[in-house]
Amino acid sequence: MTARNIYVEQLNQTPIEETKTEMVERKGIGHPDSIADGIAESVSVGLCKMYSEEFNTILHHNTDECQIVGGQAAPKFGGGRMLDPIYVLLVGRAVTEVNGERLPYRSVAVKAAYDYLKKTCRNLNVDWDVMIDCRIGQGSVDLRGVYETKMSLANDTSFGVGFAPFSETELLTLKTEQLINGPLKRSLPEVGEDVKVMAARLGDTIYLTVAAAMVSPKIPDADHYKSVVEELHDKVADNAKKYTKRDVKVFVNTADDYKKKIYYLTVTGLSMENGDDGNVGRGNRANGLITPYRTMSLEATSGKNPVTHVGKMYNLLAIQIADQIAKEHEGEVKEAHVRLLSQIGKPIDQPLAANVHLIMEKGVKFEKVKANVNGITDKWLRDLPKITKMCVAGELRTF
Repeated sequence: MTARNIYVEQLNQTPIEETKTEMVERKGIGHPDSIADGIAESVSVGLCKMYSEEFNTILHHNTDECQIVGGQAAPKFGGGRMLDPIYVLLVGRAVTEVNGERLPYRSVAVKAAYDYLKKTCRNLNVDWDVMIDCRIGQGSVDLRGVYETKMSLANDTSFGVGFAPFSETELLTLKTEQLINGPLKRSLPEVGEDVKVMAARLGDTIYLTVAAAMVSPKIPDADHYKSVVEELHDKVADNAKKYTKRDVKVFVNTADDYKKKIYYLTVTGLSMENGDDGNVGRGNRANGLITPYRTMSLEATSGKNPVTHVGKMYNLLAIQIADQIAKEHEGEVKEAHVRLLSQIGKPIDQPLAANVHLIMEKGVKFEKVKANVNGITDKWLRDLPKITKMCVAGELRTF
């Protein structure tokens, strides 16, 4: 077996937890950019399943160009209505026929988008208030040729990155959005899915700013709105204690101005009901966060094919490698940073460079862990098809 180009190095850098400042963002599942990501990934998974059922393999496709065009709504306390529908444009390339027989790729794509919206946006009438337009077409001949000749050849020259573990601020940011769009849906149904969480750690104080779209039909008046905001504030603050002992200051819907009667009201709990557009890849990175203090890839992960598209595979793979290193070497490795670089047309499991940077715990020798870290990286590259299976099964987060 050909040796892989794996480079494990010690990184002499201040760990993120020891810096004076940190900023982290997460766009919630109802944010227009996240909706675009979610639809794109759902369409890809739908096509993967169709191809697998028909041909026992995943054929070429990329659906990572989904666009959301905001509609128009008129929210008001105790009610409101949609005026213009939200427009969803499914764009990309796919194998549309095999041996002269046309495949139902458009029906599969539209159903996948419809089902995702139905599952994710509980206050949106997908039947009446959304237009789904599928313009997915035949793939590029040269790229499809590379894909179909050898399934193991990289489709692009690109890189992917990952790091682990999350800092307290990063974990808190993720868990705050997951709380609001998870357990709190039962106790606070007035809060919509369009939630954005921004965390800033300044010294040992974390400032947590939450923007949460409120569902106007479930809020009869301004007093009820204020009580929901207060309860959301308290629950977010209580939840923060699970993830940090630092002082956390929580702010909810800071653009509100009660004196001027300005409230974050929506009919559907989604800002895309009223002109807020969305695009794949403009929001969270593959690890679910936007982390300007960390190494990031600007590659859109959602919707790319989960077999040869390194823009997807290498980002997801780098995260898995970093996570395993951090878990296996807890107490020895403070941070693991992974970068993978491909060359188009070369075997995807043989990157031009697989670079692992380690920040060691004080007193721990780098040589103690180097060999095992190399082995972890090599094994994940050897088992790359596992990433494909996890994507199709919906086991990996892509945004």
